[in-house]
This record gives sequence, structure tokens and C-alpha cells, in this order.
Amino acid sequence: MNEITFRPADDGDDLPALVALYDAAARWMQANGIDQWKPGGKDEEHFRLRVKEGEVWFAEAGGRTVGAFELWWRDEPAWGPQPPEAGYVHRLMVDREWAPAGTGRAMLAHAELRIAAAGRTWSRLDCVSSNPRLRTYYEGAGYTFVGEQRAKKGDGGNQYAVTLLEKRLAL
Repeated sequence: MNEITFRPADDGDDLPALVALYDAAARWMQANGIDQWKPGGKDEEHFRLRVKEGEVWFAEAGGRTVGAFELWWRDEPAWGPQPPEAGYVHRLMVDREWAPAGTGRAMLAHAELRIAAAGRTWSRLDCVSSNPRLRTYYEGAGYTFVGEQRAKKGDGGNQYAVTLLEKRLAL
């Protein structure tokens, strides 16, 4: 069994790998009838900004990159203005070919540890409301439904509904 380890992404050499993970996840979604991410939807500049403004982490196992995620310290487009009590998990991406079982949950657990280490008591995330399987996945990981943001503005100004979920963390 491959142990999953984590390392922070940098805003240089790691950017093409992040774009490739995103595009592969988007292609998998499309192949499985999930209308969410689109190949080419996030470029290197997107991930460069995420590294600069928050944290981006790689999950590795067996000498390979098997996933990545973004950790933000605020998320007003989905959650509105909030006190600094939460970290926000975004773009949980798993390499479907190489990731060992449990990689997604391991990435969530790592994000939760980072959030708690920053002294924040909530891990929050959102998922597109038209993807009930993803909501079920997050609820299975201990997240609780807290509402819906019906008009989140995405890149390019498009609007879509998202389900808001959170998990209380032990500090």
C-alpha cells in the first residue's frame, strides 16, 4: 500500500502539473455525465494566483503525484463576508489512474489539519448543486449541509448554484 504524503505546490515548475490534473479530472467528469469542470477551464495563471493568495497542495504516493487541492483563507463568492474562522477547500483533484483508494479523504484530512493549525474551527467547501454524488461524498467525510448559494459568480462572470457544506474541527 502506498503511503500518501503532501507537499506544497510552487508557482513555477508545478503549474503545468496542476493544469494537467484539472484537465484530467474535467475529462473524467464529462465522460461520466457530470456537468461541472471543463478541460481548459483553469490555466497556469489560475494556479499561480491560488499559490500566491492561499495554499495549493500535492498528494503523492509511490513516487507519483496522485492528487492536489487548493486551500483558501476566505471565499466571499460562495460564503459572503465571514470572520476568519474557516479555511475553504477547493478543487479536490484526484488522478483516477494512479491514486490509491482513499486519496480524496486523505486530502480532505490534510486540509483540515492545515486549517486547525491556523487556529480556525471550520473547514468549508462548496460543490455545484447539480452534482448530488459529490455532496454525498462530502457528507460521508463528515461535512454538513448548511445552505445553498444560488448565484455564485464563476470565472468569466457565469453564475451557478452551489451547495455549501462545513465541518467543525477540533483544535
